Amino acid sequence: MSVLKPGLAAFASGVLFAAGLGISGMTQPDKVIGFLDLSGDWDPALVFVMAGGMLTYMALFPLITRRAEPILTSIFSVPTRRELTPRLVGGGVLFGVGWGIAGFCPGPAMTSLVTGDTSVIAFVAAMAVGMLSFRALSAVRFPQRQSIRAEAQTDA
Repeated sequence: MSVLKPGLAAFASGVLFAAGLGISGMTQPDKVIGFLDLSGDWDPALVFVMAGGMLTYMALFPLITRRAEPILTSIFSVPTRRELTPRLVGGGVLFGVGWGIAGFCPGPAMTSLVTGDTSVIAFVAAMAVGMLSFRALSAVRFPQRQSIRAEAQTDA
């Protein structure tokens, strides 16, 4: 298998995702905040975007996983952990609060970088600082996890 093929597929998926975000208006913070504003001028557009994604997933996932192996790699990468941990719940809450305040989540923010808007640049910069800080603190607090991740990346 060529490295180019999965890389090209990832790039094409990213372009399709960015186009979908743009077409649906999810790169506009006002649209997202309008969805979250249940007591004001509520905008249900995000419900349709989420429903479209869920229906696509529900229809295609069983068909895709019936294959013996994926097209672009040797094994399927499907999460196996199902428990709700404080770390997962805390991360979800932090994500939701940030999304509600800024009107951006990572995908739409990265897509919106092309606008050059200073609020988008500030959001992405803050997101990058948060991600790097988390990685650095995790490496100090849980050094064994970092070595496991490094081994998994070299095996892939």
